[in-house]
Amino acid sequence: MSLEAFNGAKLALLCADQILVYQRDDKPDIPWPGLWDLPGGGREDGETPERCALRELEEEFGLVLDESRLIWGRCYPPRQPGYLPSWLFAGVLSQADIAAIRFGDEGQDWRLMSVVDFLAHPQGVPHLQERLQHYLAERQKDGPAATGVS
Repeated sequence: MSLEAFNGAKLALLCADQILVYQRDDKPDIPWPGLWDLPGGGREDGETPERCALRELEEEFGLVLDESRLIWGRCYPPRQPGYLPSWLFAGVLSQADIAAIRFGDEGQDWRLMSVVDFLAHPQGVPHLQERLQHYLAERQKDGPAATGVS
């Protein structure tokens, strides 16, 4: 995958009609304090976007997934001038993956939330709700096996 500069990567990990989310810490010095977020975070040491997202997943949830588990990805332009692009990937979790979760020390809580509830949640990270809708629209258009990185 691309080694072009980017800020970070997030993961929309689905299990049936639910998505893996966590509630961010409620600290005034972090972005989106207290909101429901997707796994992922900032790039380290020249990582690819996929490696960044999967490393963050391991740090935050104790899950080790192979890049082959990522079925969709898109690079998004910076939301503010002077910032770098960021990525959103989608993948599918099994019940065994869910059982293996070991929540780390970032965030207050985690859960599987219905996709519908996350998209409408007033305490969801707004730009991630919007980006998840992009993936779901493409999946609907192309069928449940929609894959690809753009």
